[in-house]
Amino acid sequence: MAKKKLERFSELYTFKNVFQPSYKELSDAFILKSRWNTFFKNKNSVILELGCGKGEYTVSLAENNPDTNFIGIDFKGARLWKGAKTSIEKKLKNVAFIRTKIDFIENVFDKNEIKEIWITFPDPYPKKSDVKKRLTSPDFLNKYKNIIKKDGIIHLKTDNAELFDYTLKVIKTNKHNLLKYTRDIYNSGISNQVTNIQTFYEKIFLKQGLPIYYLKFTL
Repeated sequence: MAKKKLERFSELYTFKNVFQPSYKELSDAFILKSRWNTFFKNKNSVILELGCGKGEYTVSLAENNPDTNFIGIDFKGARLWKGAKTSIEKKLKNVAFIRTKIDFIENVFDKNEIKEIWITFPDPYPKKSDVKKRLTSPDFLNKYKNIIKKDGIIHLKTDNAELFDYTLKVIKTNKHNLLKYTRDIYNSGISNQVTNIQTFYEKIFLKQGLPIYYLKFTL
């Protein structure tokens, strides 16, 4: 492992806005489950970014919405380091990061604890054998249903047409409520935080001339 990556892994343990629960801690019920207001020291709503990578959405949303709390989740610590470090440098008090697999999300949050969920450029898992790993698969949506508030919005932003079409099918098949969708967000006339915030990977895709797909729905 590169020296720089090792240094970042070590520094993560010193960040007060980063949580890296062990399997035992998750199994015993994570200490902040149903109590995230004690960490943020307020009773504001909580919004998640799943597979947050470098945390661009988490940090930018937090900057633009100081009266809302944001939590980024990813399993790769070297990526989380960037978002955690940036939020500390910017002195953002409404940001946290969790290093864990999204499979354990129900161990970290309680029923109705989450207001919205952002899924930004997740791994599309194109192989049929990996369909259940897609973050918009029925299995994952059932997990989200157990933590998100009634009518809580789920956003998907991706460059992958197959994942986008798959998600539309899941929404229709399971009779979820599709609120909006577009196959080219930057030529759709939409101008808000969906377009104003761009992730590291999104900028690469845009330079390559790839369309960015977006949809939002409720369960």
